[in-house]
Amino acid sequence: MWLVNLASGSAAVKKNCDTPCFKRHLNFVKERRNRSTSVADTTEYVTTMAQPTMQQVAERAGVSTALVSLVMRDAPNVSDHRRQRVLEAANELGYRPNVLARNLASRRTNTIGLVLNDLHNPYFAEVTDGIDDAAERASQRILIGNGRHSSAGEESAVETFLEFRVDGVIVTGSLDLTAVEKASASTPIVVVGRTDELSYADTVHVDDALGAQLAVDHLVSLGHRRIAHIDGGDSAGASERSQGYCDAMHAHGLNDGIQIARGDFTEAGGAAAAHNLLDDDQRPTAIFAGNDLSAVGAFDVLMDRGLSIPSDVSLIGFDNTALAAMAHLALTTINQPTYDLGVAAIELLLERINDGRTEAKRVIRRPELVVRESTALPPS
Repeated sequence: MWLVNLASGSAAVKKNCDTPCFKRHLNFVKERRNRSTSVADTTEYVTTMAQPTMQQVAERAGVSTALVSLVMRDAPNVSDHRRQRVLEAANELGYRPNVLARNLASRRTNTIGLVLNDLHNPYFAEVTDGIDDAAERASQRILIGNGRHSSAGEESAVETFLEFRVDGVIVTGSLDLTAVEKASASTPIVVVGRTDELSYADTVHVDDALGAQLAVDHLVSLGHRRIAHIDGGDSAGASERSQGYCDAMHAHGLNDGIQIARGDFTEAGGAAAAHNLLDDDQRPTAIFAGNDLSAVGAFDVLMDRGLSIPSDVSLIGFDNTALAAMAHLALTTINQPTYDLGVAAIELLLERINDGRTEAKRVIRRPELVVRESTALPPS
């Protein structure tokens, strides 16, 4: 994966630096570390760093440039012996094929832009695992753009990807679909984490409302009646989880116990919401946080106030990220199949890119309750 630096509009690539070209550069820098740089030195530096050409590879291997081109394109009609000679020569010279030129000829870049709404939320990292693995199997490169938890950040990331001529874009946790709809006119788009049924893009998400109902059902089964909810504000999936919470409370005849505190799917937002809930005259015996990250914020506040989890207050999250399984949290939560969501996103996008599909598809995965140690019977 590559991380796109949106501030400069350049692609910062962190890859294997153990190449002959890089080693020559490193040795050159070491030799001149303690010397002043003259014009001659600068000229030598430029010459040393010049990229080897296909012609040089052909001369080193004793073959034609046409054969080198065939090998670099992995053409099948080249003998193993000659292919090996070319690859060895290329490796000795540190030659890399000009991918940009090849892409111009094929009108494909084999790159996919991935917009992550919040780099601090482990949910997005786990979705990215599925995306990256599936993309690698399909010989696609992934460029990552940070949406910075804002509509403006998402728009900037999408526009940057369009400038890079990516073959398609995946947007996770989008706050505003305006930029997505605009980009879909020229580029295949898949949206992950939003439940909207879109005509211009594919969508992949979990049944958020059902997940919230599972959380409430679990707490009610333990005997809780005062169950509060920390919502996710304007975040993707937040309104569906809040609605699922309300529907489940109504179904259990707990209308008077509905209590929603404003959050934003961040740790700080969860902490602020928890303070508000604990300051209420009717303190809840259980809290359903809209995601694991906000549950962590609530967890810290409960501990700081000297309350025991789950003896005094039960706590349940949503996502089942790696955070939830940490021993000191042992958080009961709602599982999202994040890896599978990522794989499904790539599969849908490649259908659009390779097969030319234009009608929108929607993939919905079922959530599951994962019970750990943060929920128990309410205090007597």
